[in-house]
Amino acid sequence: MPMGFEEAELRPKNHYLISSVLPFKKFSFEISAGTRQMPAKHSRPCKTLKILPPPPTPSQLLVPELPPGITGVVLTRNAERLAHQCFSSLSFCTAILAVDSGSTDATEAIAKNYGATFIFRPWQGFASQFTYAHTIVQTRWFFILDQDEICPPGLATQIIQAVSKADALCGKTPPQLNAPVAFAVGRTSWYFDRFMKHGGWHPDYVPRVFRTGYVQFSQKAHIEYHPQGPQERIQGGQDHEIIHYPYTSFFHQLEKLNTYAEQGACSMRQAGKRGGIAAALGHGAARFLRIYFLKKGFLDGKAGFLAAAHGAIYAFLKYIRTLDASWGAPFTPPSTMPHAGADAATTHPSSSANTAHSDSATSTPHSESGASTL
Repeated sequence: MPMGFEEAELRPKNHYLISSVLPFKKFSFEISAGTRQMPAKHSRPCKTLKILPPPPTPSQLLVPELPPGITGVVLTRNAERLAHQCFSSLSFCTAILAVDSGSTDATEAIAKNYGATFIFRPWQGFASQFTYAHTIVQTRWFFILDQDEICPPGLATQIIQAVSKADALCGKTPPQLNAPVAFAVGRTSWYFDRFMKHGGWHPDYVPRVFRTGYVQFSQKAHIEYHPQGPQERIQGGQDHEIIHYPYTSFFHQLEKLNTYAEQGACSMRQAGKRGGIAAALGHGAARFLRIYFLKKGFLDGKAGFLAAAHGAIYAFLKYIRTLDASWGAPFTPPSTMPHAGADAATTHPSSSANTAHSDSATSTPHSESGASTL
């Protein structure tokens, strides 16, 4: 029997939806792989059908040409403590952009004193704030610096050299496939009484330099960066690393850990992951052992022990908060409890209410949190 061909459509999985990640031009289009030819039992003339190539990678997407240069991007809120050091260390940048979420101190005046463009935007999370800042950057590159960080002169020089080399590789946009679109830089952090060298604190490389239009941001418990192309490291010693002062006190550290633990617990609940008392105790203990022993945190003395202990507290809080409870809301009288005793049933309602009011009036959030951490 003579052989012929018949047409058969490809499956929907061969349809590609390409969405621009660029803030300058938002578009999307669909590429269909079309149809293909397959042998058939009955003779039929052959028909040539064109199959489109795979979709382009993000590095091949057209990016509007931007002037060369680097914009320093800082998210601020009551950053007065290190604002002078932070903004002055960005003097090597072509422009400085501060996205503020409601400072009530001198942050705005200090930022403007160093030539920063100061924009107010209500806090919507790190990923949202950085995405917004990304949309208004007007230079080819931007450099992210936290309000509690300082960029030393040695690192500034290396950043300028790195982006210049990347520009030379790619010439004009779009960059070549081998040209980096992001750079990770080293960071050294001060904790308690020293710059930490162990316990997972150092070396600490974080992606902070990005080609505009080639990065996306997301957040679970912490901010995550997603460069849309090759990434390289800027190597250097302590004089070529971001200087980080994350905490001002134990109270400040616990405030941050509390926020991160709540965000992590929310992510776990959304993903359907379970926690509980056993998981909280297990993860807390495991985190302490990993930081203090496996990561050699004990070599950092008291600071190493304190960092490991607070890491364990964070892990415990994260996994324990997946438990569901009503916490007495809106109000559950003792007499309606399933296992309430006879005494509770005969208690006068007014005395119960007075007692509850007295308890709430004599305890404060600070005293409760302090008691729980002792």
